[in-house]
Parts: sequence; structure tokens; C-alpha cells
Amino acid sequence: MATRMNCSVQNTLSLLNPSHLSLRHRASRFSHRPLRFYSTPNPNRGGLFCTCSTTNGESFVLTTPLYYVNAPPHMGSAYTTIAADAIARFQRLLGKKVIFVTGTDEHGEKIAAAAMAQGSTPHDHCNLISQAYKTLWKDLDISYDKFIRTTDSKHEAIVKEFYSRVLANGDIYQADYEGLYCVNCEEYKDEKELLENNCCPVHLKPCDSRKEENYFFALSKYQKSLEETLNKNPNFVQPSFRLNEVQSWVKSGLRDFSISRASVDWGIPIPNDKSQTIYVWFDALLGYISALSDEQEQPDLLNAASSGWPAALHLIGKDILRFHAVYWPAMLMSAGLSLPKMVFGHGFLTKDGMKMGKSLGNTLEPNELVHKFGTDAVRYFFLREVEFGGDGDYSEERFINIVNAHLANTIGNLLNRTLGLLKKNCQSTLVVDSTIAAVGNELKDNIEKLVDKAHMHYENLSLSSACEAVLEIGNAGNCYMDERAPWSLFKQGGTASEAAAKDLVIILETVRIIAIALLPVTPSLSWRIYEQLGYSRDQFDAATWGDTKWGGLKGGQVMAQPKPIFARIENQTEDEDKGAAVGKTVKSKGKKMKQAQQVAGA
Repeated sequence: MATRMNCSVQNTLSLLNPSHLSLRHRASRFSHRPLRFYSTPNPNRGGLFCTCSTTNGESFVLTTPLYYVNAPPHMGSAYTTIAADAIARFQRLLGKKVIFVTGTDEHGEKIAAAAMAQGSTPHDHCNLISQAYKTLWKDLDISYDKFIRTTDSKHEAIVKEFYSRVLANGDIYQADYEGLYCVNCEEYKDEKELLENNCCPVHLKPCDSRKEENYFFALSKYQKSLEETLNKNPNFVQPSFRLNEVQSWVKSGLRDFSISRASVDWGIPIPNDKSQTIYVWFDALLGYISALSDEQEQPDLLNAASSGWPAALHLIGKDILRFHAVYWPAMLMSAGLSLPKMVFGHGFLTKDGMKMGKSLGNTLEPNELVHKFGTDAVRYFFLREVEFGGDGDYSEERFINIVNAHLANTIGNLLNRTLGLLKKNCQSTLVVDSTIAAVGNELKDNIEKLVDKAHMHYENLSLSSACEAVLEIGNAGNCYMDERAPWSLFKQGGTASEAAAKDLVIILETVRIIAIALLPVTPSLSWRIYEQLGYSRDQFDAATWGDTKWGGLKGGQVMAQPKPIFARIENQTEDEDKGAAVGKTVKSKGKKMKQAQQVAGA
């Protein structure tokens, strides 16, 4: 769950039992050092895979990764969360009880090192970075329901209970682990993948040679169960090409992995051995369930799970796919809990065609983007321009061009000029219901088809295609405006003027539908549209996907005064050109004035 961007997980599973790993005296370990068992109901029952569909009234639990707090949030984590928010908002429009979970992963050696480097304590460091995430989510209009921190006491209690259930099921044992460890990746590395001087190929820093006695999770025990799960539930991992990756990993053979660290103090202590802490991944993945626990109740694994588990969707970056599609299902099976319904691994972001990195000086800071271009622009560009599931690229020029063309021109200008005509010719008042105005009108039929198209794409998590379908509605509205030319019809008067007044109702109904259909992507922009159409905030907040049906606007409804709902973004080059043009004009006027003064003086 903890998102560790730029950390290699390519060899995690292959390293679970490499040649340099010694699992000595597995059976005798228990005779010499008996483990304390904790009571758990039916410890040997297998994991359950929930195949039921979510209906109205049933919880739709959606999660982002819990973001690792070794550094402030970056655009990669922002992108995941924006996408999750769009999905959550769409599901709410369908009337579902959404529980949108996000949060921060705050344990591990790397966190302690990051805090020390800043001259801070791990606790204070986590508070600072976790708050930075909350602040950014507010700026990005993220409508999360639960924000879990792995340092929360309720989370720790549930992790310990989960560990005890897995232990009682016979899936945890002790063994020696010896190998080369990368602190930044929080994992042991295979010598074959390292560079000279045992340097990590990702972080270019030497790995530490370590030998520890750790606790291990018997992942290999669930080889067959995982293979069957993936075969019987092809939608469990999406997109489909990610499923192929996971099936390949599983078929290559699963090996047990270490779930504790002896040398890491900043973490949750092992319940039966206080000298070790729980490995950050075994800890953090449980945040998906601990987040469901009510603040008032005593933390309890099964009570938390009963509040919405299993999750309908885990939304993650592709670099942490193994942890969610292999480790996590096996852990849940061991504890006798249902598996999530879907794990969706999206791609990475690049900038101007290059991988982003501080060393290259081409990082993309989400705070800067929001403050420079606004929330709606940032949300729209990344959801519209990045095909969800694949990699995507950002360039400022394309960002400005896309946002201006789609939001400022196609949608914003359509509303603004229509309201302008309505104010001039109809005192900003609709002359008839939109249903009556559109009788026999082909535009209405076309828009209904595009709404269905957008609905289908949202359901399939094809967010870019959903945006495109909504944009098609805007294009259809602009074409209708240009073809009908209501400004000319008003000049003709009589029946032509009456037809023009109806045309304005039809166009405004088109924009109203756009506001609802685009609400998951640009909620703030959608509200500004609704406000100009004469609706209250309460009416907007009560809107559902059903409001995309034609017929919302009523005769006699008074529109607000027209004003731009989305200001066109001027890029730096345009500003410089305008500045130069103004300079030339002033200089020219000054020269002419001087000449006139000379003539007058003569």
C-alpha cells in the first residue's frame, strides 16, 4: 500500500528465497522458541473472493495507496488520487454509498532516516508530511471519506490482531536472512541486479550487508490458491495486460518473504517478539481495513472489515502491483478475509518525454501546478490526456493548449455567449421548458447517446474516454449554436425570434448536462456552471447521474449574469508578445504626438 515511487520492486518476489538466503531449522525453531498464539475464530478457513456487484445502499470502498512520507507529495501520488476522486464522485452520482480511503504510510527505516536528516523526530516528521498530503488533497478538491495514518493507534491494534490470526493459521515462522539491503527501496537485493560496489541501480547507493533473524510469511503455501483466483476472476487485476504480468510472476513460483525487521525501531512491534518490528508492507496494507474502523469503537479487525470490506477497487501505481496482487491476497487468505474485487495498476508520468527526477531538474510539483493553473485545469488535463492504465506525458505547452481549447473555449465560451444572448433578448429568463423546446430536435437525441457513452467509460475506468465523450457534447452544442445563429434570428423578430429563444434553452440545457457529466473530473467548474444556470448550492450537491437526462431546465427559470466560468490561460510567450506589441504601440503614439506638437508649434 505504501507508495514508494522510483523504488524497484522488480525482484522482490525473486529474492524471497535466493541462493544467499538461509532458512535454517524451520521446524526446530518452534521447539526451541515456542510462539505465543492469539485466539482467532476459524483460523484455518480460506480467503473468500467476493464476486457480488455493488448496488445502491451497499458500500463501494475505493482506495488510493497509502503514500510513503519520506518526502512531500509529488505529481505521481497526486495523479493517482485525482483519478480515485473522479471514480468516487461518479459512484456517488450513481447513488452508491462510497467510502473513499486514502492516507499515509509512516513506518520504516527510511522514514527514521529522513527525519534524522531534517533534524527532526520520526513522529514530528510524519505529522508534517502527512499534513502536506491533506493540504494538497484539499487544494485538488479530493473528496476522501477516510484518511488513515499507519501511526494511528487503531491501525496498530488491527495490524497486531491480523498478525496473530496469520500466526495462528501456521503461516509465520522464524529463519535467518542474509543479503544486501537497500534502505531506500526497503528491500533486499539480488547481487545480479546491483551495479559496481553493490550499488542499487535505482538509488545509486551501496547496499548494506545484513544478516538478521526474521519472521517469514509462508507465501508459497498459497501458490495454487492465487493461481486459481487469477484464473477464475480475470477482472481481479486490471488493465488486462497487468493481469498477464501477475500471472507470470505467480507461475514462476512463489517464495516466502520476511515480514519483520530486527534493526528497525520505527515500526509496530511484533506481538510475540518485541525485539522486532513488522515489515512496512505487512503493516501498511492493513490500512485499507483499519481505515474502515469507526473512531468511537474499540479497534477490532472483524468489526472494521464489516464496515465495507472487501474493497471494490484498489487504485495503485504499476510499481507496487506485486504487493497488492500477490502479497496482499495471500495475506487475506491466511487471515480468512475476503479479497478485494479489483486491483487497478496505472502507469507513470513523464515530463516532456523524459522520466522525472530531481537530478534532472525536471520534477513536476503538484502544488505549483495548482497555484499556477488552478484545480480544474490540473484535474482535467491529467485525466483527459493520460489514458488510464498506461503511461502519460506532461508538457506545459500541451497543458495550456488542451485546457484552453476544451474548458475555456468549447465549454466556457459556449455558456458565456449563450447567456449573453439570453440577457440581451430574453431578460436572462428561459421562455420554455427544455423538454418542450427540444421536441423533434436531433441534438437532444445525439446528446443522450453521448451521455450513455460517457457513463459506460466511467464505469470501465476509461476516464480519458469519458472526458472525450463529454467534450463531444460541448462540440455538438457549439455546432448547433453556429448552425442556428440565434443572434440573426432575433434580429428578424416574430416566429424567428421565438425559435431563437428556444434555441438558447436547448443550448443551455446542453451545458447543464455537461456540468453533471463532467462533475467527477472538474467539480468546481461544474458548480460554477450550475450557479450561472440559476441553481443553488444545495441543488447542485443533491445532483445525481440521473440529472444528465434531458429536461432539467424549466420555463421561467432566471439565469445569473454572464461571466466567464474558466479564464483562458495565457502562456509566457503570448504575454511577452503582447508586452512587445503594447510597447510598440505606446512608442508609435508617442512619436505621433511629438510630431503633432511640432506642427502645432510651427
